[in-house]
Amino acid sequence: MAQDVKTRYSDAELEEFRLLIQEKIDKAKEQLELIKSAYKNDSNNGTDDTSPTFKAFDEGSEVMSKEANSQLAIRQEKFIRDLKNALIRIENKSYGICRVTGKLINPERLKLVPHATLSIEAKNLQK
Repeated sequence: MAQDVKTRYSDAELEEFRLLIQEKIDKAKEQLELIKSAYKNDSNNGTDDTSPTFKAFDEGSEVMSKEANSQLAIRQEKFIRDLKNALIRIENKSYGICRVTGKLINPERLKLVPHATLSIEAKNLQK
C-alpha cells in the first residue's frame, strides 16, 4: 500500500484550531472595543482651561490620535474578518491547506498565524 500523504487536518486537529481561533476572535473583539472607546473619549482631554497654544497643539495631536485609532480599528476589524473566514474553512474542512500549493500549511505556522492561507513555500514564491 502506498504511503498516504496527508491532504487535510483531522477533525480533532481542526477542532483544536477552531478553539484557538475563537479565543483569538474574542480577544480581538475586546481590543476593538477598547480602540473604539478610546476613539470616542479622545474628544475631551481636559485641556479646556490650559493655554491656547497648548490647546491648539493638543487638538492637532487629537486628530493624529483619532486617525491612528481609526487605522487600528480598521486593521482590527480586518483581522477579525480573516479569523472568521478561517472558521468557515474549518467548517468545510479546507482549513490549513495552502491555496497555491495545495499542501498542508505547517501547524506551527497556523498556531502563529491562524488565518494563514499560504504556506511559507508559497509566500516565498510571491517575493
